[in-house]
Amino acid sequence: MNQFFKYTLVSLVTIATLSSCFKDNDDVFAGKSEINNFIYRGMNAFYLYKADVDVLANDRFANLEELEAYHSQFDSPETFFESLVFDRPRTDRFSVIFDDYVALENILAGNTLNNGMKFGLVGETGSATDVFGYVRYVQPNTSAERENVERGMIFNSINGIRISRDNFNALLAQTTYTIGLADLNAGVTTSNGLEITLTKEVVQENPILVTEVIDQGTQKIGYLMYTGFLSQFDEQLNGVFADFIAQGVTHLVLDLRYNGGGSVNTAIILGSLISGNPITDVYSTEEWNPDIQAQLQASTPERLVNLFKNQTNSGTTLSTLDLNKVHIITTGSSASASELVINSLDPYINVVQVGDDTAGKFQASITLYDSPDFRRSGANPAHRYAMQPLVLKSLNSVGNTDYFDGLVPDIAQNEDFENLGILGDMNEPLLARCLEDILLNGRSSRSSIPSVSYEEIIGSNELEPFGNQMWKELPN
Repeated sequence: MNQFFKYTLVSLVTIATLSSCFKDNDDVFAGKSEINNFIYRGMNAFYLYKADVDVLANDRFANLEELEAYHSQFDSPETFFESLVFDRPRTDRFSVIFDDYVALENILAGNTLNNGMKFGLVGETGSATDVFGYVRYVQPNTSAERENVERGMIFNSINGIRISRDNFNALLAQTTYTIGLADLNAGVTTSNGLEITLTKEVVQENPILVTEVIDQGTQKIGYLMYTGFLSQFDEQLNGVFADFIAQGVTHLVLDLRYNGGGSVNTAIILGSLISGNPITDVYSTEEWNPDIQAQLQASTPERLVNLFKNQTNSGTTLSTLDLNKVHIITTGSSASASELVINSLDPYINVVQVGDDTAGKFQASITLYDSPDFRRSGANPAHRYAMQPLVLKSLNSVGNTDYFDGLVPDIAQNEDFENLGILGDMNEPLLARCLEDILLNGRSSRSSIPSVSYEEIIGSNELEPFGNQMWKELPN
């Protein structure tokens, strides 16, 4: 077994041993009790907030029978899992369980069922119930692109039904639906009679959405719209920075406004590409639950420290810009690994954050399978349940963490849904604020430009499974 997993579970050794000794179950479906045993074993071992959940205490159950008697009161594995999550409204908004780990693996690989229209939902001004949607961007080679959906489009109905705070989940969950377009004025929509029908399909999203090099006087400014930290695209990401270098880029605007997170390792690579710090510098450190933390500190403390990188996982040398300043665009949909990049670079270079407060997620998860060491190999063939619980929180090199309310921008500017602009265009409002600050060498106004006040309810990434997550790939 990998050294990482050699932890001690005190009196639960018996429970862990009994519940992980699998029979030949190829033709047998696991019962609720067997799945619940796996859930408890994984949460007891790894859950970040274990110490805050009394039932996860190592001495809570004397034997397997006591444990099974306890979790028999829950009507499903999902409800049992939910009972073990600490402070769902604020502290842990992100731990999840899946009844099919193949679906989870596809999500982690960026393969999702969607129609390519990425959107936000906003409360209509003057209404306690009505909601409208705005198109944030369109993924290439999708239904939305084929139907000519464009950034900035407004819609207020689906299949002829007015979108509300109570029905948007059900309406948007359909595989095929028709959006009714509308005009927006001062936060109030008026239907214009136009409709577009969209159909979901399995799509592999390339997170490198837009790249530009903008000439501003003698300055060459690289712009990257990056929508997710997916390790499959690390080589392509490195190629973008190589192209920036080839074009003589001296400044960078990194657009993370709709980036809900992803791989910790990719976040380290992106930060390293920007600053080019030595690989001896600390990018971030990790804090696990007390049991895991003590075990790692005693045996392999280096596993708690993430250093800057100088190559990809494939061994390709990173094309680093070696900047001492970067502008990063954020909104409330910038989460997890996006926040990790901002927080980790901050002690080393001048990070100018432009836009709105970020989501406030500093924790990461790992995938736990029902196997003796929680890895995919040897997973119980009688079911496909897997968990993605929060297991660690990230701290930057000076210890900053616990930003529950998000990271606050240096230049505050909310998006104007009546004037979203074109991503990568120098007149797009948030990019324009960055360019102004670069031109004036940091002397631009830090005050927000007045605009209509909107209540943004949720973004499409948050409606997708695992949409605002940060995960860690465990070493072999």
